[in-house]
Amino acid sequence: MNLLVNYNTFRQELILMRFVLLSLVLLVAIVPAFAELYELPTDKGTLLVRISTEPEKPIAGEQTKVKISFVNPQTKEIQQHIDYKVLVTNGDVTVFSSKDLEHTGNGEVTIPMELKSGQNKISIDILGIFFREIPIENVGFAVTAETSAPTKTKPGCLIATATYGTELAPQVQTLREIRDNVLFDTNSGKTFMAGFNEFYYAFSPAVADLERENPVFREAVKYTITPMLSSLSILQLADIHSESQMLGYGIGVILLNVGMYFVVPAIVIAKLFKRKSE
Repeated sequence: MNLLVNYNTFRQELILMRFVLLSLVLLVAIVPAFAELYELPTDKGTLLVRISTEPEKPIAGEQTKVKISFVNPQTKEIQQHIDYKVLVTNGDVTVFSSKDLEHTGNGEVTIPMELKSGQNKISIDILGIFFREIPIENVGFAVTAETSAPTKTKPGCLIATATYGTELAPQVQTLREIRDNVLFDTNSGKTFMAGFNEFYYAFSPAVADLERENPVFREAVKYTITPMLSSLSILQLADIHSESQMLGYGIGVILLNVGMYFVVPAIVIAKLFKRKSE
């Protein structure tokens, strides 16, 4: 009997810890990151050119940031002071075109654009290096933009609903408002929610079922998630309408949660052990 009780207690603690750790890790997804890295040499081999996109998988008709880096093939370092032109086409349609000869002092440039559905061809002409004109060198890339598919309807905030007993609870409503009115207002927030849903709904039904079966476990979950809910309310109060603002507040919320769930307990435990040893 004691063995069964210990096993159930261990199972509950394991599920609770998994929920907390995954929630904190997934908050990192708020931070936008360039992905889908491509690197090719120019047709004459003078430079390497890298491009990456944010979001990782561009959606047709939505803003995509294309980052272009010019690299010295010998040193593998960014080559400064590049004169260039960029042309992006999709079939016979021009998606983006440099109006004039462009210059980047630090050897990197990020261009926001709205890609078309399907394959978008990015052609980059290099006309000068470090204020010295050179014969035109070219490199081309192909980036595919997907058509935005309808989001599958998923259940609501299962764990919070099970914890507070109803979807009408203020805490549950707060989570829903943050999701719909804050996170969905930026590309990084949408990226976060896409990744979060895949992980969250993989384990949240089991946690919610266990809460309904065990009132003690439900109270433990409530005490565990309350600080996190309080920190997330910062996003609701903040005036966030840009990627940079989401990045700043997102990092702040992550650091706050790390402090509450890991740093403060570690300090308390260290002091207790120190006092005990004395």
